[in-house]
Amino acid sequence: MARERRNEPGEIPEAEAIRLAQQGDAAAFERLYRLHSRRVYSLCLRMVSNTAEAEDLTQEAFLQLFRKIATFRGESAFSTWLHRLAVNVVLMKLRKKSGNESSLDQLTEPDEESGGPRRDFGTLDLRLSGSIDRVNLQRAVEQLPPGYKTVFILHDVQGYEHNEIAEIMGCSIGNSKSQLHKARVRLRELLHEALRDKAREDRKAAGTASGSGGED
Repeated sequence: MARERRNEPGEIPEAEAIRLAQQGDAAAFERLYRLHSRRVYSLCLRMVSNTAEAEDLTQEAFLQLFRKIATFRGESAFSTWLHRLAVNVVLMKLRKKSGNESSLDQLTEPDEESGGPRRDFGTLDLRLSGSIDRVNLQRAVEQLPPGYKTVFILHDVQGYEHNEIAEIMGCSIGNSKSQLHKARVRLRELLHEALRDKAREDRKAAGTASGSGGED
């Protein structure tokens, strides 16, 4: 999956920018920032839904990159490696907010839950109903646990494959698939709850309107 922007005239290729940045070249690091900052910001924004927070997290991710770029060995795509740094930064922030200091491995391990057979709601089709608006969907995504939310955003929003998510999250491909399945199940439940709440509110409003309309 191609994610790199085309080189502008006179700009050095990404691979060369990485090599030079590893040697402390500030201009090369700036080149990497220009290449990847927009996508890192988009990832952060999807995960925290706050522009100011996403900007801070993007800066923190690139600060981590500045500190750790010498450890990049080219064993995976640079964008995948960078996005793993960004995801770690965001998850640390989310864990601090919730007071949960779970490790990244714990967040991506399948939970045991009841031990009984799983209900399979199938794939969440975000186009299945016009009554599911973007606001309700965003609210539902916000309510997902951090591990579920991260995998859902990486796969269904950002378009990553499970093998890429496994690299980014530091988990197995099986765990990535499990987390995505559970995220979709939970989202369907949350969206159905939102639709039921809306139907109740509509019935209540209709009853109030008909009651007041009968008075002279």
